[in-house]
Amino acid sequence: MKLLLIEDNPAMQTTLQRSFQRRGMQVVTCGDGARALDRWRASRPDVVVLDLSLPGMDGLQVLAAARAEGLTAPVLILTARGTVGDRILGLNTGADDYLPKPFDLDELEARVRALARRAGAADTEARSDTLAPEYCGLRADATSGAVYFQGQPLDLPPRESALLRAVLDRRGHAVAKERLFELVFPGEAHLQAEAIEVVAYRLRKKLAPTGAQLVTLRGLGYLLKPQS
Repeated sequence: MKLLLIEDNPAMQTTLQRSFQRRGMQVVTCGDGARALDRWRASRPDVVVLDLSLPGMDGLQVLAAARAEGLTAPVLILTARGTVGDRILGLNTGADDYLPKPFDLDELEARVRALARRAGAADTEARSDTLAPEYCGLRADATSGAVYFQGQPLDLPPRESALLRAVLDRRGHAVAKERLFELVFPGEAHLQAEAIEVVAYRLRKKLAPTGAQLVTLRGLGYLLKPQS
């Protein structure tokens, strides 16, 4: 399960990240409301744990913007604002659950897993309509962003997953490195353009057992094709 943790308190963020990782979850963190949407788009989480008091952009503003944009991952609000009015406002803005601080870690995990199960069941019902045609045994889900190999989800980091989805969308055609950089590193123009080559190298190794091959076409970009 991939979890996006949006929490600005460094000590709380570290504690929760370690706790979730010990429980077998892949955790992406963000401590800034202004960058939260970019991280949400790039990571394609199964569940979002969202604090409300964030620098740059309030958590409710982040949630409202995400829902308006069509980001559908279930959200659990985790905050010190625990009044009934706060909970109603959060749920009406688009949250799926609400847990006030202080909280029990076991209860938090149980609530996160319950949200993931409900979302997974809904994805299963809709998958036949959202899965793109298969290519080299690979399929990308247009709604969740997950990529499947022979029906099983591939466990890929967010950037490798974004790169694979991009070349799957253009199967049979080369995708320019500049375009891939925009898709894999949204809002991170400070990075060197060569960073995409590192992601491609890692993805190429992950794809080796699948029968798909990511090849470099000099001057054109990257192309996904069956292994020869």
